[in-house]
Amino acid sequence: MLHKTAIVTFMFIVLLFSWFAGHIVVGEKEIVFPVMIKTSTTCQTTTTANQNQLIVFTPSKYVAQLLTQNLCDDKVVAKQYGSVIGYWGYRTVDSLEFVGKGIADLILAKNNIMEAFRAETTYNYQPVVGFSDYTAFFISSKEKPLITKQYFLDKRIGLLDYPTSRSGHILPKQTFKQLGLNIAQLKITYASSHNELRELLANGQVDLIASFWRENDSKRFSKNYITPISSNVAGTRWYLKMQHNNTDLLCAVQSHLLSMSKEQSFRYYQDVEPYWQCNNYPVTFIGES
Repeated sequence: MLHKTAIVTFMFIVLLFSWFAGHIVVGEKEIVFPVMIKTSTTCQTTTTANQNQLIVFTPSKYVAQLLTQNLCDDKVVAKQYGSVIGYWGYRTVDSLEFVGKGIADLILAKNNIMEAFRAETTYNYQPVVGFSDYTAFFISSKEKPLITKQYFLDKRIGLLDYPTSRSGHILPKQTFKQLGLNIAQLKITYASSHNELRELLANGQVDLIASFWRENDSKRFSKNYITPISSNVAGTRWYLKMQHNNTDLLCAVQSHLLSMSKEQSFRYYQDVEPYWQCNNYPVTFIGES
């Protein structure tokens, strides 16, 4: 009995010593793990004492960083906010998070996502500028896709894993339904982004994908091997949360978005349309032309 007590006492002393040794080595400093993936950027306006923060979200890291800094340097923004934080995320689910919870003050999103969440009613998101409509395609690397039931039955098809994507999910599935195809009969591989879809096609993992056509796609694929699914698909838009009739901020934001569009490398993002008349007072909504 005495022997067992001695062993227990010894183990307790060892544990106690280990705890003290660890406490001395670590000290009182909090252990901070480095951020492996950065998805935001923050800057200060000239009114640093102001605690209000303008939150921006966009799928592009480059746009988020550029726009955030431009807004921080803006005099109108500085009158209302002490800082601007720009977030970016490449997946549709990231947009859903910011729209669904009304987190972003300014966001680049598809209008069908805004409609699905009733964001314009719930958070009073208003469109500021919009990009042109586009066409959705089936894209192959070896042949021009046919819109027939028999054609799709033996094909490996790449789609987006997000039901809110028109070109990558909604429209191709509508096509399959119209052809009388059961989705369960098809060989579908789901991807998390349009870029991933292109990688699947380029690597021969699928026979065709559903997406839109980019200018630089011709470097890897033939424009002869694309078949339109639907044209006049509504493009993305920038939305500003207008819980107040803050037209000064709206016009400042619109001005920066129009200027930034001229600096974009893709032609699609250069063709931007303003939705507000800001040259004269009062500021009025002019909508799409």
